[in-house]
Amino acid sequence: MEKDELLRLEDVWVQRPGAEVLRGVNLTVRCGEVHALLGLNGSGKTSLALTLMGADGYKPGRGRILFDGQDITALSVTARARLGLTLAWQEPARFEGLPVADYLALGMKKPERERIEGALKAVALSPLIYLSRTVNSALSGGERKRIELAAVYAMQPRLAVLDEPDSGVDVLCVGDIMALIRRMADEGISVLMITHRDEMAEVADTASLMCGGAVIQTGSPAKMRDYFTQRCRPHGDLLGNQPWGAEAGGTYQRVVTEGVGSE
Repeated sequence: MEKDELLRLEDVWVQRPGAEVLRGVNLTVRCGEVHALLGLNGSGKTSLALTLMGADGYKPGRGRILFDGQDITALSVTARARLGLTLAWQEPARFEGLPVADYLALGMKKPERERIEGALKAVALSPLIYLSRTVNSALSGGERKRIELAAVYAMQPRLAVLDEPDSGVDVLCVGDIMALIRRMADEGISVLMITHRDEMAEVADTASLMCGGAVIQTGSPAKMRDYFTQRCRPHGDLLGNQPWGAEAGGTYQRVVTEGVGSE
């Protein structure tokens, strides 16, 4: 690995019952960068996140995952977390009945009230109102998402994998989420931001495109966003979220080589 690389995936393949969800993924995330991973729903983005964290059933059959030069392919979720990897789920974890302050303190090595309050402010939630709130059904989906992102920020991981961080958040609040992601990177936290909303790539330093379980391109956020909106998204609109599944024959190859709308 190069000196400034934090994460490297080399030819990672993952087989799930009835499907190969990752097909030779190669990806690099550098220290202190925001790396956006764009792709339609069903393209393998969440499978990649689960593989990175070592979730049960997502052990690579081929390839390896390197974190700060260490091969972590066979490590447990707990061991990866201790190294500084964390994942914010697309659907926020549920800890019903737990006060928000306690929830934010869960992942912190040394819980500090100032850091906890700062994390809530970072996601535009008032500590005065939310510290004593209970994590329960009274919270909206957007509030749960913000609180989970605050928890990730509070724990100060080395790499934060954010799976659809804008999911369930009002459009007017997306700017707050993007500001938080940029702030995390500015404070030295590397971020792998998984999304199907191309506008989220504006906050990234680097972007990659994922189609059919493979990363097909990596480059500037502007270039990858243009490719995604002009080629990937129209396929999703016309043929569904995953037009290149096993049942679709050669469609995946045509997506990669031909794109959409080009004569």
